[in-house]
Amino acid sequence: MITVRSTEARGKASFGWLESKHTFSFGSYYDPKHMGFGNLRVINEDRVQSGMGFGTHSHRNMEIISYVLAGGLEHKDNIGNGSVIRPGDVQRMSAGTGIAHSEFNASNTEPVHFLQIWILPNQTGIEPSYEQKHFPLAEKQGKLRLVASPDGRDNSVTIHQDANLYVAVLNQSDRINHINEQNRSIWLQIARGSVDINGQIFTAGDGVAMTQEQEIELAATSDNTEVLLFDLA
Repeated sequence: MITVRSTEARGKASFGWLESKHTFSFGSYYDPKHMGFGNLRVINEDRVQSGMGFGTHSHRNMEIISYVLAGGLEHKDNIGNGSVIRPGDVQRMSAGTGIAHSEFNASNTEPVHFLQIWILPNQTGIEPSYEQKHFPLAEKQGKLRLVASPDGRDNSVTIHQDANLYVAVLNQSDRINHINEQNRSIWLQIARGSVDINGQIFTAGDGVAMTQEQEIELAATSDNTEVLLFDLA
């Protein structure tokens, strides 16, 4: 079964310095029909203007992944981490018992465009931790690259949940398949471009929930298409 969450249907927030689109309920946007998908709780598409960002704030008991599409996102936290996240990087922050951090556009001239993803953990009260890895374009071009998993296999970042996150960058001639051997739930988020998924065309910002689908075929219908595939218990 395929259920579509179109880009136009997402919640929106605009603060001048921030333009945000919410796939699921978040902040002041609340829709009881869209509270998440399995353990996937948040997918926010954020654009932050130059020199602006989120001041220090706290999280608890959440697995948080940041995925930058353009620009640079500067991160600082109270457990000693400081870095700039750029396209190709995947940042994982396990909030656990509590972590305070800030996120700012690293540029004074260009906006930053990124996805903020929250996944509910399979255990609470763990020690907060941080991880960041870079995945070169060649590893994602024309194929699905595992970037987050519960066991950190294939040099992916490690998350505290039975969930796998894959990323693919496709050109118009590219076609890839994903075999859903355990009949798990799949969420596909189109980050940019357009793609045919099992015979239906989706564009940037669309989300596609798939249950009881044994095989998923993706065929890019434009160059520089970028897709995130969440394989969920």
